[in-house]
Order: sequence, then C-alpha cells, then structure tokens
Amino acid sequence: MLALYYPLAAFLICLAATPAVQWMAHKRDWLAHPTADRWHQKPTALMGGIAIYTGISIPLYILSDFTLEKSFVPGIAPMHAGPHAGAVLWLGVTLLFTLGLVDDFLKIKPQSKLLGQILVALMATFFGYRLCWFESMTLDTMISVFWIVGITNALNLLDNMDGLCAGVGAVASFFLAMLLWDTNFLLAVMSLILCGSLAAFLVFNFNPASIFMGDCGSLVIGFTLAFLSICYAGFSAPPHGIAKYACPIMVMMVPIFDTSLVTFIRLLSGRKASMGGKDHTSHRLVLIGLSEKKAALALYAIASISGLAAMFVDRHDTLSTPLVLVPLALAILLMGVYLAQLRVYPEKEFSVLRDKTFTPVLMELTYKRQLALVVLDFWLIAFSYYMSYRLRFNIDDFKFYFEVFLQSLPIIIGCKITAFYAMGVYRGVWDSFSFNDIYVHIKATMLGTLLSVVLITYVFRFQDFSKGLFVIDWLGLTGLVLLTRGSFRLFMDAMKRSSLKGDRVLLYGAGRGGEILLREIMNNKHRRLVPAGFLDDDPMKAGKRLQGYPVHAAKEDLDALLAKEEVRGIVIAYINPSEQKMARLKEICRKNQLFLKKFSVCIEDVEV
Repeated sequence: MLALYYPLAAFLICLAATPAVQWMAHKRDWLAHPTADRWHQKPTALMGGIAIYTGISIPLYILSDFTLEKSFVPGIAPMHAGPHAGAVLWLGVTLLFTLGLVDDFLKIKPQSKLLGQILVALMATFFGYRLCWFESMTLDTMISVFWIVGITNALNLLDNMDGLCAGVGAVASFFLAMLLWDTNFLLAVMSLILCGSLAAFLVFNFNPASIFMGDCGSLVIGFTLAFLSICYAGFSAPPHGIAKYACPIMVMMVPIFDTSLVTFIRLLSGRKASMGGKDHTSHRLVLIGLSEKKAALALYAIASISGLAAMFVDRHDTLSTPLVLVPLALAILLMGVYLAQLRVYPEKEFSVLRDKTFTPVLMELTYKRQLALVVLDFWLIAFSYYMSYRLRFNIDDFKFYFEVFLQSLPIIIGCKITAFYAMGVYRGVWDSFSFNDIYVHIKATMLGTLLSVVLITYVFRFQDFSKGLFVIDWLGLTGLVLLTRGSFRLFMDAMKRSSLKGDRVLLYGAGRGGEILLREIMNNKHRRLVPAGFLDDDPMKAGKRLQGYPVHAAKEDLDALLAKEEVRGIVIAYINPSEQKMARLKEICRKNQLFLKKFSVCIEDVEV
C-alpha cells in the first residue's frame, strides 16, 4: 500500500507547482485574452499544463522500471516481454507535453501536431500496447493508434470551459483505477497519479479559473487516459464478454460524445471540424439555462454515471450488462438529439446538405421525427422485456429462460409497435405532450401487452411463460415510454425559455390567463418579452411558482421588486381588470418609467 503515496505526491506537487506557474505566466505575459470563439471573459494565465505534467511525471518516473525499455529489442517479442507500462506512459506523456508546449508558444499547424500525436501512438503500439479487440494484429494496431490519437484530441477539444477537461479527466482516471484495481494494482496507481494531479489543478482551474492548462496539459491528460484504457482492454479486462470493448468507451463517454457531436454538426454546417467555437456540449448546456459551474458539474455527473456503469459491466456477466448498457446508450442518444437542435451558428446547421443529390433522404431522416420515435420504441420495448426477465427470474433460472426470451422477442416487439400505431402514438407532436397523450400511451402499452399475451398463448401455448412477467413488462414499458416522451416536452420548454430575448416583464395574473400569456410569450419570439415572474392579488399564491416562475404578491412593495428584477414593463393577463387596478398599475408604471401592456384572447365573428 506504500504505492498509494504516489497519487498523494502527485496531488501535493501539482498543488505547489500551479501557483508558481501562474506567477510566472503573469510575469512573462503568458495570458489567454478573451476572443470571439472563446468562453472566458478576462485575461487568464496559461501553461497550467506544466504543473499537471510535473505532478504526473515525477511520481510516475520513480514508480516505473526503465530496465526493460533499454534492453527491449522490437520484432517478434511477445507483448509481456515489452517495456514496463509506466516507462512507456512516461515517455509518451513527456513527448506530448513537449509537443503541446511548443504549440502553446509557437502555434504550430494542426497537421504537424496531429503527426506528432500519431508518432507517439505508434510508439505505444510498437512496444506492444494494443486494445486487443481484433484477432488481426494489423487491424488491432490501426484501431489502437486511432483510439490513442482520438482520445488525446477529444480531451484537447474538451478544454473549452473552466474546470471541464481537468474535472472530467479526474473522474475518468478514478474509474479507470477502480477497473484496474483488482487485476493490475500498479496500473491503478498510475491512474490515481493522474487523478491526484488533476484534483490539485482543479483547485485553481474550476470556475472562475485563475489559470488554464493549455495544450501542454490537455494532450498529457488525453494520452494518459487513452494509454491506461488500452492497458485495461489488453491486459486487465475479463477475457470473455463485452467489458473489454464497452468499458473503455464508457469511461471516456463524455469526451467521445462531445467530440462526435461537435464534429458531426460542424461538418454538416459547412465548417471545419478543427476550428474553435462556442458549440461544444458545455456551451449548449449553458444555452438551455445552466450556469458555467452547473454545466461543468452536469458533465462530471454524466462521466460518473458512465464510469459506474463501466464498473457494473466489468463485474457482471454478458447476460446482465444490457441492464446498464441500453439505458446509458439511449440516454446519450437522446441527449445528442436534444443538444443538436440548439442553434449556435448564424447559418442553418444542415446548410452543407443543400443542392446535394442525397439531400432528400437525409432531410427525411432529420425531420421525420416519427421515424425516430419508432426506432426508439423498438429499443425500449426490447429493453423492457429483457429487464422483466431479469427481475422475474434469478440468475440460474434466467440462463434457461433466456432462450424463451429470444424466441418470443420478435412477437413482443411486433405486437407492441402495432398497438402503438393503432392507438395513435405516432400521430402526436413531440413538444406538446399533454395529459391526454399520457392516457393514449397508457392505453397503447396495455393493448400491446394484451396482444402479446394472446399471440404468445396461441404460438407457445403459454408454456414456460409467467403472468407476472407481463405485468412487470407493462409497468416497465409504460414508465420508459412516458419518461422519454416527457423528457421531450421538458427539453423543448427549457430550450424555448433559454432562447427568449427582449424586455424583462412581470406578468400580472397567476391564473389561467397568466398561463396562456406565458405560453404565448414562449412560443412567439416576435413578442420579444422575457418573463421575470408573476404578480397576483391572491395572497395564497405568493411565494409559490407557476411553470417555474416565482409568484409575487401584488400588494407588496412593488418599487423594490421592480428594481430587484430589473424589469422594463408589466403585462396584464386579466380578462377584465377593474378600473382601480388599472389606475394603480398606470401610476406604478409612470413612477418607474415602465411600459404597460394588456394581453387578451378574443374570438370574433366573421361574415361569410
């Protein structure tokens, strides 16, 4: 256990080195100044990667054995005869730190930096460190090089908001250490060394950051995580099952997701994938209403959930892993769909597709959302049915009933998809999910379950099936369907609120009229009004919230409230406000130089 002092040493070294680097950065003008495509608002010290590298390299150098590296003769030597993992890691980290430092000072060309990353990745595979995903050594080597370069660049791209790259890197390195702990303690310690150094750097880098890491830090983090995940897949993962493939991806889920989302949308927008911009996952989370701190913490949470799922997959058999793999994959997919809809460019995201021969097909896939719902329901039905078997039977019985599950799954999916279509589930609108839609979906899942039972009875005579299984399946599928549909509505509402621009106003009337007025403001951006809250004469409503907005008592000190909320006007939602009430509102608006508007809904007769 003396090896655990190495991560502590990494933490203390980085904690001491960061202020020194920060002082030197200000003295020598190593500062990042605000620009249009960057998120920070004030000059901030650079070169924090020097402290991160120092915290990692010193303990790692002491821990590693360089003997085999000096005597290693490349060629046909088996993988276990290669150099010590710590020696290869230290060498790769040092080379990429140097490359990043040169880039931070001299701004070398992207292709030159990419070439350096490829050479370092080739070095790691040359010494025998590969993913071991494929029997073909050539293919496995190429994929391993792609993995190292891809993850290294993904962490580099993730360095776009205070504390994001360091925090996500710390979470990923911690869970990598947990995966490696039982099978290769030394590799786990190396992962904790990275975690300790990043935890110390976060003290200065979390929002509001006083220092940035630069490429000399993000490249080091990316390579370390990529290399250690390769070590897990190649040497430590369970020999059978999906863990060696899924766990590295799950631990790196946040950087992989961010890079994929940004690259995909930039290419479809006719932009270069390598250019900077405020279009990353973190920036999109801010656009939907989160603060910078909450956006970073949200991505920490996603990385943690994905890491916990990786630990589950690592410790359970292949039959159990879908319990976490399917929900995680669906959640990440839905998150990508939601965030991709946010408009962050001046041009339309899919402008590059115009005037191309494949435009009609792609546009159909993009805008025919009902097709996406059918695909989503396909996976939800399959997952719910699988989960029902796992909940109904213990592990020993499940191995027997798994064959029954596979035989009956096509019938279950067919019956339920047909019931969904017949009940009108696919005729609804994504962002208008109401109580009536809830009733329709409940009826659809119930009809689908009844059809399944009838057809299963006809085909299999209900032999080897359980009545309780279908009850669990109905409850699970209903919950999953309502949860996903409800998330569509919640996200669309959040997106509408975050995109509102104009004058801040208070809405007078927290009743039905106020709700209709709020909906009109949210759905009609041309009104150019931003609700700050509600006013109401009913003292029982004061202090409560309506549709997420606070309700204030109309009889309280309105002058102080108006100053606090910084509103520009008041909009009346009452149908027939009294003359006394109107006179009071006019006086308040004159006194505070506010505009006064009245909202009304009218139905007029039209001559025919």
